Amino acid sequence: MKDKALLEIKNLEVSIEGKQILNGVGLSVKAGEIHAIMGPNGSGKSTLCYALAGHPEYTVIAGEAYLDGKNLLEMEPEDRSRAGLFLAFQYPVEVPGVTLQNFLRTAYNAHHDSDGSGARINVLKFWKFLKEKLQALGVDESFANRYLNDGFSGGEKKRAEILQMAVLEPKVAFLDETDSGLDIDALKAVADGVNKLMNPNMAVVIITHYQRLLNYIKPDFVHIMSEGRIIKTGGPELALELEDKGYGWITETQVAAEV
Repeated sequence: MKDKALLEIKNLEVSIEGKQILNGVGLSVKAGEIHAIMGPNGSGKSTLCYALAGHPEYTVIAGEAYLDGKNLLEMEPEDRSRAGLFLAFQYPVEVPGVTLQNFLRTAYNAHHDSDGSGARINVLKFWKFLKEKLQALGVDESFANRYLNDGFSGGEKKRAEILQMAVLEPKVAFLDETDSGLDIDALKAVADGVNKLMNPNMAVVIITHYQRLLNYIKPDFVHIMSEGRIIKTGGPELALELEDKGYGWITETQVAAEV
């Protein structure tokens, strides 16, 4: 099991509104690993996340994607989530009038109702479960009684996403630019939450522009995307090289590889 990929993506091609964005992405992620995908705007990083999650506006033209041996591309979005895929959004939606606790209980029930029987966890049992997650992440219990993302700071929105990840316990979690707009304290808090949730049975894929998040969440592999494909893979030192050189050298690297 240790040598088997938990997430396997092969030659994935994706378009949106008739424009092809991904041009043959391949990625293999094993349990217990943290991968970072970096690249300039428009390189296809977020497209990869949304296509795997099953967003209806993203059309898979070719390729394969398997999660723990199951064909993701044949599943409905909710079934992909139940199979263990999680996506933390760059811009979480505000939902006034719905408490975070109620939202998370609804998500938990939907996630565990694989046979459509409508089985539900009762409020008290879920609250006990949620309190354990809050305590593990170092988040005050009052946070769960606030309306979902309503009036939340950027850091609080991302913390709510991490709490959702803790509740759903995914096999593979994609964090789409979760460091966007965060000050250093919020960044550290979110990174601390991810590190606490990480375990040998799951994997995390971080989508980011900047190396700074990787100071706090140490990746095993760093991949650079450009023009819809992964053009370079390395260790954590690759992110430092990117920080030093910027994105200007990516085009030269890609051209050289294609000659």
